[in-house]
Amino acid sequence: MGHWFFGLDTSTTKNYWIGGAIVLVIVLTFILKKWAVYVDSRAQARSLAKAQGNDDQKNIGLSSLSTSKSIRTYALEELKVATRDFRIRIGVGATSYVYLAELGDGRFGAVKRVMEERGGCQKMFLDEVSILLRISHPNLVGLLGFCLDKGEQLLLLEYIPNKSLFDRLHTRKGKSSGCLSWSSRLSIALDIAYALDYLHSVADPPVIHRDVKSSNILLINDDHAKLADFGLCKLGHDTQSAQTPTIIRGSLGYVDTNYLNTGLVSPKSDVYSFGVLLLELITGLKSLQGSIPLAEWTSECRKHQDVDVLMGMLDPKLNGEVNVEQLRVLVDVANAALLENSFARPNMAEIAYRISSCVEFLSETDLPV
Repeated sequence: MGHWFFGLDTSTTKNYWIGGAIVLVIVLTFILKKWAVYVDSRAQARSLAKAQGNDDQKNIGLSSLSTSKSIRTYALEELKVATRDFRIRIGVGATSYVYLAELGDGRFGAVKRVMEERGGCQKMFLDEVSILLRISHPNLVGLLGFCLDKGEQLLLLEYIPNKSLFDRLHTRKGKSSGCLSWSSRLSIALDIAYALDYLHSVADPPVIHRDVKSSNILLINDDHAKLADFGLCKLGHDTQSAQTPTIIRGSLGYVDTNYLNTGLVSPKSDVYSFGVLLLELITGLKSLQGSIPLAEWTSECRKHQDVDVLMGMLDPKLNGEVNVEQLRVLVDVANAALLENSFARPNMAEIAYRISSCVEFLSETDLPV
C-alpha cells in the first residue's frame, strides 16, 4: 500500500512546502524579536547601572539592582507551587490580585495574577510585560518572570515587604509604626521623582505611568521606595503634542485635570499626579476629602505666602517638626506640578533637581519651628 503523500499532485505538494516555509519564517521571526527585546533590555540595564553606579548606592542603599536577576518564563505549575496555590494574598490591584511566592534559598517574590473577571485582558497583560522588559531602575519594582499558560496571566515581580505608602500613612497598622518623619517623606518623594524622570526621559520609548498614587509606592523602608504597577502604562513622548484622545485611566484624586478635560495624556499627566502625592506627604491626608480632590481642598492654603498658613497644612502627627525652607520648596513644587496648563508644569527632571537640592543644601535633620 503506497504512502498517502504519493496520492497528491505536484501543485498540492508545492503548496505544502510553501506553507511550511512561511510558518518556519514566522516562528523564527518571533524568536528573534523576543531575543532582541531581551538583549536590548539587558544592555539598557547594564548601561544604567554603570552610569548611576555610586549614586544608586547613595540614594537607596541597595547592594545590587533588580536587573542583575535574569527574567524568564514560568510554567503555571511552578508558580502555583511557589504561591502554595495562590494562598497568601498580599495586595489587590484594579485588575489583579497579588500573592506571596517563595522562590527558594530564602528568596521571595510577588505574583500578580491578572483576572479577566476584574477587567484584565491579555492585551493589557502583554503590554505590561513589554514595558517591564524595557525598563530598569532601582526605584522601579523589577520584573523577575512571567507566565501565560492555561488561561492564566501571571507576573513574577520583585517582593517589597513593607507594604505601600498608603498603608503607612492611612491605615491603623501603618500608623502604629509611628509617624513617618519629615526627612523620610522628603526621601520617598525624591525616590519617586527619580523613577518618573527615568520613565519619561531615559526609557526608550518614554513611558507614561498613568497611575501614580500612594498605594502604588512600595516602601523598602521608611526612607526609600519603589514605584509599582505598570498595568496602565502607555508609551509616550518627551513633550506633549497633538494626540488622539484616549480612555481616561487612573485613580480619583490623582488624575490630571487637563487629561480629564481633553483625553490627551502626556508625561505632564504623571507630573500632576506627583503633585497630589506631594500634598499627601505634606498633609497626611488622602487624595480625596469626601468628594473633593486634595488639590482643590488645599488650593487656598498652598498658594499662600504666609509661613503660618503653610504650617497649618502640615500633617499634625509631625508636631511641627519640619524644616520650613524644605516645606516651602515642596509646596512650591506641588503648586507648579498642579498647574491647569500642563505645558507650564515642570518636567520630572526639574522636579527631581529641586527636591534633591533642597535635601542636599538644607539640613536633613527635622528641625522644630
